[in-house]
Amino acid sequence: MDRRTVYLDNNGTTRMADEVIAFMHSNDPLYGNASSMHSLGRQAAAGIEWARGKAADLIGADSHDIYFTSGASESNNTVLNIFRDRADDGDARNRIIVSAVEHPATIETVKYLRGRGYRIDLCPVDSIGRVKLDELERLMGDDAALVSVMTGNNESGTIQPVKEAAAIAHRHGAYFHTDATQAIGKIPVSVADIGADYLSMSAHKFYGPKGVGVLYARHGVPLSPFVHGGHQENGVRAGTYNNQAILGLGKAAELAAANLSDEHDRLWDMREALRKGIEERIPDVVVNGSNDEALCLPGTLNISFPSAEGESILLYLDLEGIEVSTGSACATGSLEPSYVLLAAGLDVELAHGSIRFSFGRYNTMDDVDYVLEKLPPIIEKVRAMSTRRI
Repeated sequence: MDRRTVYLDNNGTTRMADEVIAFMHSNDPLYGNASSMHSLGRQAAAGIEWARGKAADLIGADSHDIYFTSGASESNNTVLNIFRDRADDGDARNRIIVSAVEHPATIETVKYLRGRGYRIDLCPVDSIGRVKLDELERLMGDDAALVSVMTGNNESGTIQPVKEAAAIAHRHGAYFHTDATQAIGKIPVSVADIGADYLSMSAHKFYGPKGVGVLYARHGVPLSPFVHGGHQENGVRAGTYNNQAILGLGKAAELAAANLSDEHDRLWDMREALRKGIEERIPDVVVNGSNDEALCLPGTLNISFPSAEGESILLYLDLEGIEVSTGSACATGSLEPSYVLLAAGLDVELAHGSIRFSFGRYNTMDDVDYVLEKLPPIIEKVRAMSTRRI
């Protein structure tokens, strides 16, 4: 086969759907300020409310509980800061519990809060990265204000027991938040079924535009303004609406709901074809997370290659046009292994040698075949280089 481009970093971001792009362009005339009373303003406001309804339908919510944000990072920060403010106001419930494998938008925020004296606990996970519910139960108490557990992990693909975690939180009088960003459009997500008080998601993870997302906040839960300065979003988030991005989110949500079943099956089939092909062709590999369809997001495959660094594998794959991500982050000249994989008990070497393949709507089985052609000689080459360095 000739060199081609195979994009397998869909957990990082997705390409905008053609239908979303066309829909956004068809609404170019909808440039009015949605807060204005004139005709163009009213038209823009109607479009935004249409998108709000589509986002609500996607997660089984009431549209009045949907707030538009710049994305899940802002939504996650907002929820955590609501409970920071309550602690500042002297609320006896002043402790936040999050899983040890949350997205950096949550993990880095709670690190920041802990550094300033706020009470934070991390709930440990098992060997596939799934929250230990008995440990969560042990961490609860009369001072617990919020529990935050993501629906599906962005690195390992592990699906979390969010319904059970929410029940534990509520039984002890705490609120429950889930970052559902990676799960939306891949598995069914229902705020009612989960029992979520808050939920975060980003449009760009389900073929919508970047820079726009949603915070779901159930009616009656604590909610305070997180951007001051205007009456938008019922006074909770000020700022002139980004009409086109919000409309794009709405269209992407509509498509995600319509395609959910087919999307799930296609992604899982490609994931499994790649996993089995790798295990057949490459010796000594470790699959991180679960191979149980009920416990893993379809389309996510995280594999460690002992004696081979993830960054080297990634760069060689990139030379062949295969775009993936690694479990290590290269920053300021040092390599830090994935805290998600370490939390699940993976040793440092394996964490350094991990690669995440994440499939999306525009991938095909031909992409799987191409990876299986190019990957084995790359692993052999990288392992040989590692042996020579030793």
